[in-house]
Amino acid sequence: MRVAIIGGGYVGLVTGACLADLGHNIEIVEIDKKKVDAINSGTPYLFEEGLEALLHNHAGKDLMASSSYDAVAGADISMICVGTPPDASGQADLTFVREASKSIGKALRDATGNPCVVVKSTVPPGTTDGLVRDTVLAESRGGDILFGMNPEFLREGRAIHDFFHPDRIVIGCSEPELFERVAHLYRKIDAPVIRTRSAEAELIKYVSNAFLATKISFSNEVGNICKKMGVDVYKVMEGVGLDKRVGREFLNAGVGFGGSCFPKDVMALIRFAERLGEDPTVLKSVMQVNDTQPRRIISLLEERIGTVHGKRIAILGLAFKDNTDDIRDSRAIPVIQMLLERGAAVSAYDPLAMPSMKKIFPMIHYGESPESVLMNADACLVMTEWPEFSRLDHEFDLMNQRVIIEGRRILTTSATEGICW
Repeated sequence: MRVAIIGGGYVGLVTGACLADLGHNIEIVEIDKKKVDAINSGTPYLFEEGLEALLHNHAGKDLMASSSYDAVAGADISMICVGTPPDASGQADLTFVREASKSIGKALRDATGNPCVVVKSTVPPGTTDGLVRDTVLAESRGGDILFGMNPEFLREGRAIHDFFHPDRIVIGCSEPELFERVAHLYRKIDAPVIRTRSAEAELIKYVSNAFLATKISFSNEVGNICKKMGVDVYKVMEGVGLDKRVGREFLNAGVGFGGSCFPKDVMALIRFAERLGEDPTVLKSVMQVNDTQPRRIISLLEERIGTVHGKRIAILGLAFKDNTDDIRDSRAIPVIQMLLERGAAVSAYDPLAMPSMKKIFPMIHYGESPESVLMNADACLVMTEWPEFSRLDHEFDLMNQRVIIEGRRILTTSATEGICW
């Protein structure tokens, strides 16, 4: 099938590369000329395990990129994969979705057949059948255009695996032809295909992320209780998670969740509920707990070493999770900010995320290795669960004192403690 993917960001690039690997002809429409050139040359501009190999195999063949919307007119499916960042109030900003819809509509003015426009961006319920449909039809001057919603459920760092081995494929639409066409995209993937209305598909995405975030905040709240009791929260949640009704995933207590999805999507769902006249108290509590955890780790640090003013604090891990260079809403950001406000000298290391963090905190020291930031440190905070950190042991002897606090449980060495254990 011929697929035009609108937006060459994380979702668009990964989706395009994976669809090409399934045998489809993909053109990514991206306004950033540097990204266009990178895609066409097979050079990834973001880190995702397995992505470089896919680009190498398909770029310039069945995976192309352009800044033109010409590919939309001849595409079997045009897929909107642009960002929906939060606005100042926390609502989803649909500016990019609106602009993409306008451009798609203009490109479809002379199209024949039944063009399909599918939204993959995370959008509030009603967007596909409202803003997107209305905008495309207004710009295209009518026509037999089909609309649907096909949310993505990709975990950063594991997105390629998740694409080819999903738990489910959700297709929201009202037209059988669109359902069949989108389902055909994934015909080589063995997974349940669920057909819903577009608004239901949009809500499935939000609710899925909100529920996973809720599990994390619940585990953190239990962890805070366990910390006061001297009980191992990981043992507690292991016992809880073995109950099949609960499940073992997303029960690791720590310094909170970050990334491009959970914080943004929980807040967007809160604002959407409020517009309906609801007061989503559970969702608000999820964010409240998450916002509290970075302050807790700073308080714990000050209990152990007193004032941090003039002290050197080593930070291991800057990405919001392991196996990615993404620092969006990383819990390391508020922690570093609070340390700087208190007069600490911060030295940080991360295998992938330091270039991104330097744009936010150019004034702190960045080391080339864990050892380089641990040297003469008065304390160490572990903020990302990078597997390489699990092997650290004698490196901590380089510190002035072995005060090590984990925001993510990864170390195997002794004489450490965690924010929740």
